[in-house]
Amino acid sequence: MARSTFIALAALAIGVPALVVAQDTPTYLPDGSLDMTQILPPAPVKGDPRYEADRRIFKATRHWLGTPRGDMATRDVRTGGPAMAEAFSCSLGIKLDPAMAPKTMKLIAIGGATANAQSRASKDFFKRLRPYQIDKGKTCQAPGELAGSYDYPSGHTTWGWTWAIILANLAPDRATPILQRGRAYGESRVVCGVHNYSAIEAGRVTASATYAAELGQPEFQADLAAARAELTALRASPAAPKPEKCAAEANLVALHIL
Repeated sequence: MARSTFIALAALAIGVPALVVAQDTPTYLPDGSLDMTQILPPAPVKGDPRYEADRRIFKATRHWLGTPRGDMATRDVRTGGPAMAEAFSCSLGIKLDPAMAPKTMKLIAIGGATANAQSRASKDFFKRLRPYQIDKGKTCQAPGELAGSYDYPSGHTTWGWTWAIILANLAPDRATPILQRGRAYGESRVVCGVHNYSAIEAGRVTASATYAAELGQPEFQADLAAARAELTALRASPAAPKPEKCAAEANLVALHIL
């Protein structure tokens, strides 16, 4: 394994946000094989109905802050491995411990880095302003933390949807709750007020397109098979701990934010 792989996985394991792991992290895709700037629809601009819809949604969702759903959105700001494992534990049906699932974490780390490289490139290409830069409104994340980062597509959504589609593949009997949680994770960025809804949709497309391209790569297939065997064994173990407060989380995931 390349040294950069160890750097990326170590960063993920200790909770360093995956979105800021070094640019030289490994990828499953050959250079130039995927260009999301040519796949995503253009970012909304003034005069586009999507632009006005984004503005309405931002204003209409400010009321969620200060509620339990707003609290979930604040927790979903965290992108490190332990936080993401916690976020998806209820949907998976076991308390996912990154230290006990290194092959699964490797797959998600490299897959996530691959997808987020596409997200970063698209952000810099479209240069769409974030909603609070267009209209006034509360956010659950300090704008200073996002300085220099554009809106479209959402990197958090790309990351969360990557987790969701990979885990749904590894545990297909839990696909519905896993993908529900992935959808809610992206929508947390709208609740938080730091992304437009169009950026959430674009983040899901970015993650899904990257995953589709990765499926044809032998290294990805080998890592996917290894992770599936590992997670299957973990889920079958009587000693696997169960997550807590899952009913309350399910109620929040089921909320329609719009």
